[in-house]
Amino acid sequence: MHARSWLAFAALGLIWGIPYLLIKLAITELEPLFIAWARIALAALVLLPVALRRGALTAALPYWKPIVAFAVIEFVIPFSAITVGEQWVSSSVTGMLIAMVPLSVALISRFFGLHERLGPVRLLGLICGFVGVATLLGFGSVQGVLGWIGVGCMILATLGYAIGALIVQRNLSHLDPVGPIAASLSVAALILLPAAIAGFPRHLPSATAIASVATLGIACSAIAMLLMFFLIREAGAARASVITYVNPAVAALLGVLVLNETLGFSGLVAFALILLGSWLATRGQRARAG
Repeated sequence: MHARSWLAFAALGLIWGIPYLLIKLAITELEPLFIAWARIALAALVLLPVALRRGALTAALPYWKPIVAFAVIEFVIPFSAITVGEQWVSSSVTGMLIAMVPLSVALISRFFGLHERLGPVRLLGLICGFVGVATLLGFGSVQGVLGWIGVGCMILATLGYAIGALIVQRNLSHLDPVGPIAASLSVAALILLPAAIAGFPRHLPSATAIASVATLGIACSAIAMLLMFFLIREAGAARASVITYVNPAVAALLGVLVLNETLGFSGLVAFALILLGSWLATRGQRARAG
């Protein structure tokens, strides 16, 4: 990847490691689906004026079918599933499970007519990252039926993110990213609006909860999706999705420092594997359609 891609990769790794902590802070006061809707709606409000001013929204409208599909698969399902699942699993485990996105992309990309050459080095990177995730999971605190339901929610979100990246690469990567992102966020906000109304808070949330949702919407959704589109266009879906191998490192570190979650020696080993896997799996040629 080029220097700009690496900078975007680093920024996105940090930005997308934060949401799991913010959701934990917000979910103590707000309903899960309201949080999911609020971050989506806020991101849409930020990006819609920009898209309209640049004419990007009009240019994206002919691609309304993949935009609607992207809205459901990338925003409605994952954001809802993660927020619901974090009621029962830690932020560290959440970030770790989302790290399976690159492997999912590699496995299903051919169903979307995309052929990403893995090669031995990139395959080794994916394996290292997956082993790192498995190490974290093996020593994670998943307990009880609700805990494993939470794990199921994260796996569902992982599949959504993987398919969403492939939709972008296949159908939307040639567009100004502000257009399809703003349109998709708007569609997702409308879909989740009834659930948000049902879960609307009865009392004014604390400053912490409000700040958490605001950061989720502006930084972790609006800005992050622009960076993700850029990475997909520059590096391909599989290598762009490897960013999810860095996220659990950030999420676990924040969980330890802020929420007093346990990491231990196994967590440090997993960090090393995840970071090594990220570097190796971003090498190689980008995908070709066919």
